[in-house]
Amino acid sequence: MRFDIITLFPEMFVGPFSESILKKAQLKDLISINFHALRGYTTDKHQTVDDTPYGGGKGMILKVDVMDRAIEDVKSKALAAGKKPHVVLLSPKGTKLNQDKVRELAEKYDDLIMVCGHYEEFDERIREYLVDEDISIGDFILTGGELPAMMLVDSVSRMVPGVLSEGSAEDETFMKKDKNGEFLKEHPQYTRPETYKEWSVPEILKSGNHGEIAKWRKEKA
Repeated sequence: MRFDIITLFPEMFVGPFSESILKKAQLKDLISINFHALRGYTTDKHQTVDDTPYGGGKGMILKVDVMDRAIEDVKSKALAAGKKPHVVLLSPKGTKLNQDKVRELAEKYDDLIMVCGHYEEFDERIREYLVDEDISIGDFILTGGELPAMMLVDSVSRMVPGVLSEGSAEDETFMKKDKNGEFLKEHPQYTRPETYKEWSVPEILKSGNHGEIAKWRKEKA
């Protein structure tokens, strides 16, 4: 799985993608994560990526011409690598991210190009003509799309075969649904010590009765 991230701040990603499961997945060549600095696609000496909005208003708007050059270049590199790119705009206006969407992205595409916004907004023509879909991580505002991009890479990577130990994700929160189609959350988990500060592990989990344990876990999910 290939991830391409178009951003004004590629340095923000160094720590999160250099540790733990994502680091191991990259070392095993299960995923690749590539960063593309938006300012590198400007044509003026000041490397201008934004401008004031038509019609007036506060804030600065990311320019469509700069973004077009960036997306086309990244898409061409993905195609040259034998990938089929899917361009995602990280935006609070987008479709809410959930586990169904994560699974869809992991199963349908082998290259996600993520466009990280900053400042006030995007030129609307970026949304209309240059991307395949908008994705939001929730009904709140962040300073940019970098944190949502990190979350998207992390969540989709977990669905790539070999990234996690076999079967380890099957019973996690949001991986299954009940008869009404609602996501189930993972059942409570306990480990040693058996008793701590008078807080004890449920007796059923110590019973050795795997049928009853499975029933208890299903009820608690």
